[in-house]
Amino acid sequence: MKILVIGGGGQLGSRIVEQAEDRFDIYATYVTREPPLAPPKIFQVDKTDRKAIETLFQKLKPNVVIDTAALHSVDYCETHKDETWAVNVDGTGNVAKACKKHAAKMVFVSTDYVFDGAKGNYVEEDPPNPINYYGLSKLEAERVIAQTCENHVIARPSVIYSWVPPAQRQLQSSSGKPLNFAMWLIQKLSNKELVKIVTDQYSSPTLADSLAKNLVRLSESDHTGTYHIAGKTRLSRYDFALKIAQKFGLDENLISPITTDQLKQMAKRPMDSSLNVENVERDLKTKMLTIDKALDLMGKQARLLKK
Repeated sequence: MKILVIGGGGQLGSRIVEQAEDRFDIYATYVTREPPLAPPKIFQVDKTDRKAIETLFQKLKPNVVIDTAALHSVDYCETHKDETWAVNVDGTGNVAKACKKHAAKMVFVSTDYVFDGAKGNYVEEDPPNPINYYGLSKLEAERVIAQTCENHVIARPSVIYSWVPPAQRQLQSSSGKPLNFAMWLIQKLSNKELVKIVTDQYSSPTLADSLAKNLVRLSESDHTGTYHIAGKTRLSRYDFALKIAQKFGLDENLISPITTDQLKQMAKRPMDSSLNVENVERDLKTKMLTIDKALDLMGKQARLLKK
């Protein structure tokens, strides 16, 4: 099976490439960060370029396309709406049209932010109601895919995080790319910096490695439709931070609790966007990781990569 990963150099895309390259014929695109693949299996292609996407599909003829590429800095999206729409909606539409034309299965990574956060523990059938532009753009992308490409999977994770080695951290910093929340916190606490973390925003933090594994499994399965693929544990951002500090032996006294209204974020956040993962557990006959098991795995990666 030939798999094309759109955004193969990002946090999630690189994990998909690493996990799938031994079993499948893997190709990947990137814009700024190169995927962990050797030429000629990598292509510098922006998904907003419709002609470039079509040319790539004609060349590769992929069986499955996993689209991880997006603008996902929530506050940036709120203040750069045209750019956000171009990437998250129009760019995704280019991929969906190419998948339909070339009979490829499309696996799209969406977000828990399609929900308003009023109730939490969302199931796939709950009506979306985004309260920020990032969530709106991803929901519209979901609709474009559903209307364009029948053979598709829409995967909704929540607060994706993973271990990032020091060399990659430096590259991300130099390119202006933000670290994921867990790595940002580890870096701050390692430097003995005080951090303020909200106690009233709840989610289902998702280890990128686990998400990647299940996206690949969905790629090779006959399952289609929408799935919530997230961590098993619902917890506040503050409690998540405490668990990270404890797992990595960092000073949790540096973490101060605050509420969302004190943070004054540019874009509104859902208060509880936690996801119910029973459907994907049933259909893939698997168990999503609890936060403790996920952080254990992340800790093992840190030791293997010698921090």
